[in-house]
Amino acid sequence: MSVDWIGWLATAVFASSYLTRRPATLRRIQGLAALMWAAYGGLIHALPVLVANLIVATMAIGSSFMRPPPPPAAAVAQER
Repeated sequence: MSVDWIGWLATAVFASSYLTRRPATLRRIQGLAALMWAAYGGLIHALPVLVANLIVATMAIGSSFMRPPPPPAAAVAQER
């Protein structure tokens, strides 16, 4: 049985992330797609695909929960 459909589905999920407006949502969807690519890499015994996508998924999902940095002081001063 072919597992290519997992790769195609991961591609579709990744592409759909560009239809979102919120940066955190975009990263979470991209993290999900990376997890799907990692599963695909495991099923086809491609260690570089598996490891690279686990790293990407961890960074994408983890960064989606980080708070944005405060604006620079100059920008705050201009708003007043």
